[in-house]
Amino acid sequence: DDDDDDDDDDDDDDDDDDDDDDDDEEEGGDKKRHDAKKVIVCREVGKIANLEALARKELFGEDDDDENEVKASKSKSSNGRKKSSSSIKPLDFCASIAHTRWATHGPPNKINTHPHTSDSRENEFVVVHNGIITNHAPLRAMLERRGMKFETDTDTEVIPKLCKFLSDKFEESGEKDVTFRQLAMEVTRQLQGAYALVFKSTKYPGELVAAKRGSPLLMGISDDSGEVSCVIDGNLSDGAEEDVLLKKASGNKKRKSMTGGAAAAAAADADTTTTTRITTTTTTTTNNPKVEFYFASDASAMVEHTKRVLVLEDDDVCHCHDGTYKIYKVEKQKHPHPGYTSGHDSPEYGLYKPVVLSKEVERTIETLEMEVESIMKGEFDHFMQKEIFEQPEAISSTMRGRLVLDVLGAAERVMLGGMSQFAATIRRSRRIILCGCGTSYNSAIAIRQLFEELTELPVTLELASDVLDRRCPFFRDDTCIFISQSGETADTLKALEYAKAKGALCVGIVNTVGSAISRATDCGVHINAGAEIGVASTKAYTCQIVAMVLVALSLSEDSRSKHTRRDDIMQGLLKLPGCVKECLKMDAILLELAQELKEEHSLLIFGRGFNYATALEGALKVKEVALVHSEGILAGEMKHGPLALVDKHMPIIVVCTNDGSYEKQQSVVQQLKARDGRLILIVSDDDTEMEKTAPDAVILRVPKVEDCLQAVVNIVPLQLLSYHLTVLRGHNCDQPRNLAKSVTVE
Repeated sequence: DDDDDDDDDDDDDDDDDDDDDDDDEEEGGDKKRHDAKKVIVCREVGKIANLEALARKELFGEDDDDENEVKASKSKSSNGRKKSSSSIKPLDFCASIAHTRWATHGPPNKINTHPHTSDSRENEFVVVHNGIITNHAPLRAMLERRGMKFETDTDTEVIPKLCKFLSDKFEESGEKDVTFRQLAMEVTRQLQGAYALVFKSTKYPGELVAAKRGSPLLMGISDDSGEVSCVIDGNLSDGAEEDVLLKKASGNKKRKSMTGGAAAAAAADADTTTTTRITTTTTTTTNNPKVEFYFASDASAMVEHTKRVLVLEDDDVCHCHDGTYKIYKVEKQKHPHPGYTSGHDSPEYGLYKPVVLSKEVERTIETLEMEVESIMKGEFDHFMQKEIFEQPEAISSTMRGRLVLDVLGAAERVMLGGMSQFAATIRRSRRIILCGCGTSYNSAIAIRQLFEELTELPVTLELASDVLDRRCPFFRDDTCIFISQSGETADTLKALEYAKAKGALCVGIVNTVGSAISRATDCGVHINAGAEIGVASTKAYTCQIVAMVLVALSLSEDSRSKHTRRDDIMQGLLKLPGCVKECLKMDAILLELAQELKEEHSLLIFGRGFNYATALEGALKVKEVALVHSEGILAGEMKHGPLALVDKHMPIIVVCTNDGSYEKQQSVVQQLKARDGRLILIVSDDDTEMEKTAPDAVILRVPKVEDCLQAVVNIVPLQLLSYHLTVLRGHNCDQPRNLAKSVTVE
């Protein structure tokens, strides 16, 4: 998802600035070096490797046939200097931006790829963008009236063209000293919607400006001593002809100095994350460290480069310049002059002077806990497969330090430090509202019944995308629990802002530390599932359920009548990782079943009670990765329509493990069998009745746990089935068609 090859629906974009002033021709008649103000823009569709090859050719005149020669040039000659057929010289400073695009406006083709430029010839202003600009149409119309020519279908293209337009107007107005940061602020104040932006310009060589509103944006800082130059996908080339200029700058924890450094930026798109694949850093002749700055939408994109990151907040603008960075907070204000268009109005008739006010702020630098291995496939073929098999460890990690054990190793109580101060307030709530999207919403369905049982409060479910459409009545004595793997889901964030405005207590259940939802909520729980790279959520789903079980147990700890039930659930939680591990041993059985189902075009999954969520989540996995139509259906609704679809050709999965709905599910199986349905039954390992009820059915046996935890175990066979179906049908399970990991636009 981040640094691996993308499928054909992704567009890879890269832009690199070569700051070498040498205009002499290279040996062997190679083309002249690009001068310091030349911005090289490379666009490619498909694999990142194709983009790298194109970038090498544009930068150094290398073709694929020259690859062996380039590798040979890495070896040192007898006098200790490296041979270089392309005579690549180290660069004092380089600022590069890149982006893998997820199409929102316009199809995924080369013309719509990022970066977008102010003009196709000079590339004076270059921008990459993650998000969506909702007022791009009026801005586009205004710029077209002023003579701007648009080449793409995207909303992003208005941004670099607006940069060019305002820059020219400032110069015409006599404003010659407008900084790159001021210009970027003037541009972003005209934009509506969500964005994470990185700007680059030939007018401001060696500078980058990053801005954020709505979409996630992190900044990574890497400072190492030593000699590195011309880093292209990890291949090093040094051998400087002369010493480079050393930039001396000092700063504290919030303003790092760069000595012979490099700034590299990558803004990820609406749902994929990437760092720059081509960066250039500086060789130094002293022990001064080099510094690299990275911008990305997710920490997993930069963990292999640095673990020191800071999270930018809404309306933050970061300016990398002269070897340091500064972060500014844009202040919301109205300009007193009646002729000036403030806010989000068109700048067409404004007074062209920079008027946006800002103040320098500090953001805390954090150290990432994740390891590089967490974003590698290891011994597995796909990230989805790896993450399915990581679930026992992920569940244990979710419970670690929260499930307190006694001296005999039995679970004694639940301790959630992040919610301890608000537990009493939640218990006094009028109701609890569970809110999420997609898989996170399914996890809320799985836990609703237990919340109602243990807290004795009414619990409602809300799809985050529907909250604002309906203007749901939230009240000050409501508790709203927002569930999101990434913590950046746009619809969930909007619902969170709406709930906060209504005065409700907001709780977050997220996987990403420092995400927007974790920062905006009053309290919450991190599920600690680890990095999840595959688009289809697997371990995050099961860990979300476990985390919310812990929340329900914590809220009911003062109830003596619930003591026995709580104790059974806590002991069941201790056994849960082992039960999931047992389910994973069914992998070969699920592969055989997938072989039988790979040609099918539709699949029905019936569930009831705690396992209605299992039916919904299993169907979601099959449809999003295997691209097979599937429906998760509440078994009680079978006679109200779905029964008409049942025949001898329709494969039907029924989740009928031993719980309070077992007898009703047995009746469902009998009715489906009477209509010649092709039955696949998920039953408890000690069940003997279902095999008698449907002797011709395929039986999948899973370990039996407490009923409220059974959904965690039962989903594993369906995850394995969806994975094998996807591989057998020839699809990419890590990057499903038209989907992306983190939905950061509405």
